[in-house]
This record gives sequence, C-alpha cells and structure tokens, in this order.
Amino acid sequence: MSATHDDRARDELLTRVREMALRYCRVRLGRFGAEDTAQDVAQEVCMAVLTALPTYEERGVPFEAFVYTVTSRRLADVQRSAMRGPTPIAEMPDQVDDGPTPEAAALVRDEAALALTLMRRLPDQQREILILRVAVGLSTEETAAALGMTTGAIRVAQHRALAKLRAMLAEMQAGDVA
Repeated sequence: MSATHDDRARDELLTRVREMALRYCRVRLGRFGAEDTAQDVAQEVCMAVLTALPTYEERGVPFEAFVYTVTSRRLADVQRSAMRGPTPIAEMPDQVDDGPTPEAAALVRDEAALALTLMRRLPDQQREILILRVAVGLSTEETAAALGMTTGAIRVAQHRALAKLRAMLAEMQAGDVA
C-alpha cells in the first residue's frame, strides 16, 4: 500500500473522528460559548485516536464506540477542570465578527436551552442514547455496542425518550397557551 493512500485514509478517518467528537462535545457541553472547548476536545480526541491507531485491535465493537469512549473520557476531564477554576479569556479580535447577530444567536440559544432543559429531565440512559443517535449520528448497532446494550433495547429506549420529550413539550406549550 502506498504512503499516499495511507495518508489519504488516515486523513479521511481523522476527519470523521473529528466531526463525530465535535458533535458529541457540543451536545454534552450544552451551553453556548463552549465552542472553543468543544473544538479543543475534538482535536485532542483526534490526537488520542491517531496515537492509539498503531496498537488498536478489532474486538468486535464498532470503531465509533472506541471514539465515543475516548471523547466521553476527555470531556469528563475537561468538565472536572472547568469546575476547579476560571479559564483565561481570548485576546481582543482584530476584525469584525461576521457570525450571527445577537438576536439570531439569542433565538437559537433559547431553542437549544429548551431542548437541553427537556433532555435533562430524561433518565440518564435515555438522554445518552438520544445524544449518541441524534447528535453524534451513531447507528443503532454502534450505540448498542458503545453502551453495552442490545439493538432492540436501544430502539425501545429511544422511542420512549422521544415520546417523553414530545409529551413534555406539549405539556409546556399547553401551559403557555392557558
């Protein structure tokens, strides 16, 4: 196999790993303003996966489950260190921010906050299943392998979690109308 092919395969793998880790980090951090942290953790996950690749052994579990484990452990470390003390702020930018306006960001933040508030009311296992399936994009099989469950149990728990979210949202909206 040529070095060019190996480099291309490695780059494609790391791109997929980074996307998966970044989506998971954004959901787990659950608040806006944590984008830099999510980006940093995703980069650290890529480095950890790249370092582990030479000794990685196939054990009948999807590779995505390995990436999920690395990401969740790194996120736990970051969240623990964030609880310990303040973090330095970035330097003043030299150019105008072309990002969303404060109003647009506020609307997105409000919708995300509502979704996260409802998600927090779910049992831990149901919440984790939804994060892995919807935010991270794992298949039912990959999620089952990552959590040590059967695919049937994942499907049932996901269905119940979504039904519960729908009911909580309907209840909340009914309260707003009255």
